[in-house]
Amino acid sequence: MAGDKKSNKSNEGLTVKKDENFSEWYTQILEKAEITDMRYGVKGFIVIRPWGAMAMEKMYSLYEKSIEKRGHKPTFFPVVIPEENFKKESEHVKGFTPEVFWLEKIKGESRLALRPTSETAMYQMYSIWIRSWRDLPLKLYQRANVFRYETKATRPLIRGREFYWIETHDVFATKEQAEEQVQEDIRTTEEVMHQKFGVPFLPMKRPIWDKFAGAEYTVAADTLMPDGKILQQPSTHLLGQHFAKAFNVKFRDESGKEQFAWQTCYGPAISRILASVISTHGDDRGLVMPFCISPVQVVIVPIFNKDNQSNILKEAEKLKSVLEKQNLSVELDSRDEKRPGEKFYEWELKGVPFRIELGEKELKAKKILLSTRDTGKKDLIPKSKISEISKLGEQYDQRLKAKADHFMDGKTTDCKTKEDLKKAIKNHKIARANFCSVEKAGNACAGVVEKEIGADIRGTLANKNEKPAAKEKCIICGKPAKAVVYIGKSY
Repeated sequence: MAGDKKSNKSNEGLTVKKDENFSEWYTQILEKAEITDMRYGVKGFIVIRPWGAMAMEKMYSLYEKSIEKRGHKPTFFPVVIPEENFKKESEHVKGFTPEVFWLEKIKGESRLALRPTSETAMYQMYSIWIRSWRDLPLKLYQRANVFRYETKATRPLIRGREFYWIETHDVFATKEQAEEQVQEDIRTTEEVMHQKFGVPFLPMKRPIWDKFAGAEYTVAADTLMPDGKILQQPSTHLLGQHFAKAFNVKFRDESGKEQFAWQTCYGPAISRILASVISTHGDDRGLVMPFCISPVQVVIVPIFNKDNQSNILKEAEKLKSVLEKQNLSVELDSRDEKRPGEKFYEWELKGVPFRIELGEKELKAKKILLSTRDTGKKDLIPKSKISEISKLGEQYDQRLKAKADHFMDGKTTDCKTKEDLKKAIKNHKIARANFCSVEKAGNACAGVVEKEIGADIRGTLANKNEKPAAKEKCIICGKPAKAVVYIGKSY
C-alpha cells in the first residue's frame, strides 16, 4: 500500500530536473501546478487556470499601483481597430500587418483588426482630447489582451497568439519630456519586475532593425532563462512625432503656436513576466512563488484524528483569521480525503511560501510548526510570533531576488572571435562584443550572427555608455567598431 502511494506521488510530481531538461520541466510545472491548460485546441491560445490567474491578478495590481503612482490613469479601449486607422502610420502597418488577425468583413463596414497593440486605436481619440499645452502631459494605460498571428513555435506564456499585458500611451509637449518618460519606464521595470518579482534583466537599446515599428528607438528588458535563452520582457518606445503626424495629435503651445506632440508607449506583458517568475525561482520540487504575488501566501495544514478534530480545526480557524487581518492570502486545508504528507507535497508543488502545521503536540505547546518553501527550513515558533509572517515574507522575497541576481553573475562574457561567440552561446551565456554598427549598416553582420551562430544582436546597454576602444574591429566584418553589443539566443 505504501509503495502504491509513493508511486502515485511520483506520477503527480515533476519527473525531470530543471537544470537537466528545462523545456520538459517548464511544461510539467505548468500542468502539474495547474497554471495553464493547453487543451483548448487552438494553436497559440491557452487557458490560464485559477492558480495562474490569481498570481497574475496580484502582478497586475502591483504594476498598476506603480504606474498610477507615476501619474498614469486607467482606461479601456475597444479590442477592434478599423483598417483605415491601422494603415495611417506606414512603418507601423508594415511591421505589424503580417501578425494581424482580421475579422470577417461585414458589407458596408470597415474591415476590422483584432488589436496587436493599441497605438492606432487610441491616438485617434488623443487627437480629439488634446487641444492645448494645458492638456499635457497625457498619461493613460489600459489592461488588455492583444492578439498576434505568431507563426513560430508557440510556448505557453512565453510565445503565443494572445497575451495579457498593460500598455501605457503617453503624450508630451517636448522630446526631452518624452525621453524622460522612457527612462521612467525602465525604472518602473526595475521597481516592479526586479525588486518585487525578483526577476533581473538587462535594459537593451535595440538596434535600428529590431526597434518597434513606428518608433524612433526601443529599450527592452531582456531576461535570461535557465536554458540560456533570452526572453524579452517590458519594452518602452520613444515614438517621437511619427504617430502624432499620422493621427494629427497637436496642441497649441503657450505662445499660441500649433505643435505636433511627442509620444511614448510601454508594454509589460504580465503573462510573459509570469513565465520568467516561474522559470527563475522554481526548483525540482515545483514552483517557488514570490510572497508578494503568491495566490496563497500561507497554508495551514491541521493534523487531526476523530478525537481532536474539533479542537484543532477551531484553533486553525483562529490562526487563519489572525493572518487574514494582516491582509494575507491564507488557505486552511482541512480536506480529510488527503493525508498531511500529500497536502505538504501539493502545496510545495504550487510554491506556497509558508506552511503552518498544527497538530495535538503544537496545540498543547501553544506553538506552530512553520515551514518555509525556499529554504525547506522548519521552525517551531510560539503562536504569538504569527504577526511576524509579513516581515518574514519580505525577507523571503529578498532571498529569491538575491538568488536570481546570483544566477546572472558571470552570465555575460566578452568575445573577440566568432568561435568565442559560438562557445558563449553553447554555454548558455550572453556574449558582449564589438560591432560595426547598430544602425542600418550593421544589419548584414546581424544576419551573419543569426545564420552562423544561431543568435541575435540584442542591442546596446541602455543604462551604460559603453564604447569600443580605439582601433577595435567588428567581430563579424572586421570594420572599425562603433558599438559594444550584446548577443544571445532568444525565444
